[in-house]
Amino acid sequence: MIAILKKEINSFFASPIGYLVIALFLIINGLFLWVFSGNYNIFDAGFAELSTFFELSPWVLLFLIPAVTMRAFSDEKKMGTLELLLTKPVSLQNIVLGKYFGAVILILIALVPTLLYVVTISSLGNPAGNLDLGSTVGSYTGLFFLVIAYTAIGVFTSTLSQNQIVAFISAVFLCFFMYYGFEGLSTLSSSFSIESFGMKAHFDSVARGVLDTRDLIYFISIATLFIGLTVLKLRKE
Repeated sequence: MIAILKKEINSFFASPIGYLVIALFLIINGLFLWVFSGNYNIFDAGFAELSTFFELSPWVLLFLIPAVTMRAFSDEKKMGTLELLLTKPVSLQNIVLGKYFGAVILILIALVPTLLYVVTISSLGNPAGNLDLGSTVGSYTGLFFLVIAYTAIGVFTSTLSQNQIVAFISAVFLCFFMYYGFEGLSTLSSSFSIESFGMKAHFDSVARGVLDTRDLIYFISIATLFIGLTVLKLRKE
C-alpha cells in the first residue's frame, strides 16, 4: 500500500494537477473571503471569525476532490494498465487504499496554508487573539472527516467509467447528494426528518466544537462503505 501511496503522491506533483488543485482551493476561498463582497466576505461580516470559510469550503471541496480522484482508476482503465496493476503482488484492498490515501493527503496539504487565515483572524480580533479556538478546531476536524468521505466517493466513481469527465460528474453528484440532498429532501416533508442521513448535519455538528462519536462514526462509515464498493467493483473487472 505504501508503494502505491507514494506513486500517487509523486504522480500528483510530477504533473500540474497537484499544484493546480492546491492553488485553486486557496484562490477560490481567498477571493470569496477577502475580495468579493457578499455573505462570505469576512470584512463585510464585521466579525473576526472563520465561520464563512467553513461554510464555503465544503462546496469548494465538492468540486475539487472529484477533480483529484477522477483519474484514480478511470485513467488506469483508459491506458489499459488496470489489468497489469491488479496482477501485481499487492492485494486489491491495498491498491485501493494506496490511491485513496494518496488523494486524501493531497487535499490535506491544500488545507494546511489556510491555517494562515486563523493567524490573520486572530490578529484582527478586538482584542487580538479573541478567537473561538474550540469552534475553529472543531470545524477543521469536520473538514478532515468531510475530506475522507468525499475522497472515498470520488475513488469509487472513478471505477465506473474510463472517461474521467463521467467519473468527475458522477462524483460531484454523489457528493452533493450526500452532503446536502437529505437536508433538501427533509424540507419537502415536515412529518419525517431525514437530514441526519446527510453529511451537512454531521459536519455542522462537529463544526460547533463538540466531538460526538456518532458524527465521527458516520463519516468513517461513509468512507468505509464507498471504499468497500470500490473493491467490489474492481473484483468484477
